[in-house]
Amino acid sequence: MIAHVVGTVVEKFGSSVIVDVQGVGYEVQVSAVDFDAAVINETMKFHTYHHVREQSQELFGFKSLVAKKLFEMLITVQGVGPKAALSILSISDTESVRNAIANSDTAYITQAAGVGKRTAERVVVDLSDKVGLAVQITRKTSNSVAANDEALEALMALGYNLADASKALEPVPNNLSTAERVTQALKG
Repeated sequence: MIAHVVGTVVEKFGSSVIVDVQGVGYEVQVSAVDFDAAVINETMKFHTYHHVREQSQELFGFKSLVAKKLFEMLITVQGVGPKAALSILSISDTESVRNAIANSDTAYITQAAGVGKRTAERVVVDLSDKVGLAVQITRKTSNSVAANDEALEALMALGYNLADASKALEPVPNNLSTAERVTQALKG
């Protein structure tokens, strides 16, 4: 399993970028948001999901671990494959997509190419409870947890789901280093 790719973006086409990692070019399929953020000849890190099928292998990349985790949640929904999940994440930034799912906004989710009303309803039913708690915590606390928070990503890498990681970081001050915040959240 390829967990992440760090290298120079050498090409952009369609919905993919080619990342050169010490002379080896990896084609990474990305959301429209990450595609726009990718700059040719700049070094970037993509958290990747390695999708293996009988006839092919594909890498799906995300600038943030939170986006990757949301992608992994989306593909657990019946009828949502990797391309549909990437399409949903291409609508807008990760936080907006999470909010739409948490607030049962199926009209927002159907904006994704290839995602119909029934699929959007399944996404909302299956995932609103999994992403909703984090959204509610972010709105209600003065010490909110940003979607691109490194401590949040570290907790998720340790196996916490999005809601539990956000809840664990809620009482921890934002002015501490990432390592200190993670340590305090784990002690929590």
